[in-house]
Amino acid sequence: MSDAVKAALNALNAKLVSVSLVLGLATCPGQAEDLGAEVARRTEQGRTRLIETRRTLHQHPELSNREYATAKLIAERLARLGMSVRSGVAHTGVVALLRGAKPGPVVALRADMDALPVTELVDLPFASKVRSEHRGEQTGVMHACGHDAHVAILLGVAEVLAGMKSKIRGSVKFIFQPAEEGAPQGEQGGARLMLQEGVLADPAPAVIFGLHVWPEPSGTIGYRSGPAMAASDNLEIVVTGKQTHGALPWGGVDPIVVASQIVLALQTITSRQVDLTEAPAIVTIGSIHGGNRGNIIPETVTLEGTIRTFDELVRGEIHERTRRTTELVARSSGASASAKIIANNPGVRNDPALTRQMLPTLRRVAGAANVRPGRLSTASEDFGDYQRKVPGLFVFLGIVPKDKDAGSAPRNHSPWFFVDEAALPLGVRPGTHRAEGN
Repeated sequence: MSDAVKAALNALNAKLVSVSLVLGLATCPGQAEDLGAEVARRTEQGRTRLIETRRTLHQHPELSNREYATAKLIAERLARLGMSVRSGVAHTGVVALLRGAKPGPVVALRADMDALPVTELVDLPFASKVRSEHRGEQTGVMHACGHDAHVAILLGVAEVLAGMKSKIRGSVKFIFQPAEEGAPQGEQGGARLMLQEGVLADPAPAVIFGLHVWPEPSGTIGYRSGPAMAASDNLEIVVTGKQTHGALPWGGVDPIVVASQIVLALQTITSRQVDLTEAPAIVTIGSIHGGNRGNIIPETVTLEGTIRTFDELVRGEIHERTRRTTELVARSSGASASAKIIANNPGVRNDPALTRQMLPTLRRVAGAANVRPGRLSTASEDFGDYQRKVPGLFVFLGIVPKDKDAGSAPRNHSPWFFVDEAALPLGVRPGTHRAEGN
């Protein structure tokens, strides 16, 4: 166990934990059950407000770095709870601090705020009808990844804890982050910009926690020690040939054919060139653009894709092989090509000691049968940027109704994505846990 985690856990004499938080409270042996009952009571009292908040956010989604109304709602709610609130962090982020009555460590809790350029197809009375501009085009906007649920849950946690301020040992830092889905072109945003603007300073947390709603059975909690979600890198390849008439291909160099060869060759990197027994990896090309007429061979073709990895050495090797494969395949045909790889998210990696310490509490909150080890997820999340600074734990809250098949449920980012609101209180409701001082 790292010294930082050991110090934090030893200081948290008795902890209240929800899926999205670990909080130190000043308690004595024998008080834990009473404290848990109080938390359960306060959570139940706030159930209606929790669901109303989620529905309000769902009906009024906002794209990355444009979460103005969302941030205003959050800041006003936290201020009414008596917290110190800082707005405008990393464009629209909100950070609040709840100081407990007694000295102790700082625990950080994070929720993301932004929606996606997706037109909602779910038939709900509070379905999103919002439209906005994304990359120069009009599009629907939807909370298709559940960030509305994340914000509502964390506001619910803030409300419960603010009502128990006299029992808190230490402080809780609430982080509401914009642009988890990625900043608009030409802008900075997300966890990285939050960190640059000092979100983990003054005061610095000892640990950080987060959650994500996920298409698993409602009422379940998924966790994974160590690597949990993939690192993601954006890939852009520009292939340059020589423009000519489509009827006279020998008069030029066809970048479309070369681009096709590059796409196929890149697939051999993960299937034949790196040892996938070490860690899974994916190279995907998701976009190809070139030409404007069927009888003109264009000068250039642009490919866009993503690279997903779980191991830093594998990540570096794939980057090198991607660049080399791109350049050499193009050269073999008389064209030229360059691969630009931009690091996106570093990967979510849960601190093993912290994960181990919190498992008894997660089992107490949801029931042992409902707390399940999760599979590696090739999706990515910028929560990993925080985990590079302080030990962290990121878990998954199941939100597929119990009468539905989770295996066939719409995934995150789908226009049919649906959140079972009955699962939301589990994201708020803490259990009690005695630190054993190890």
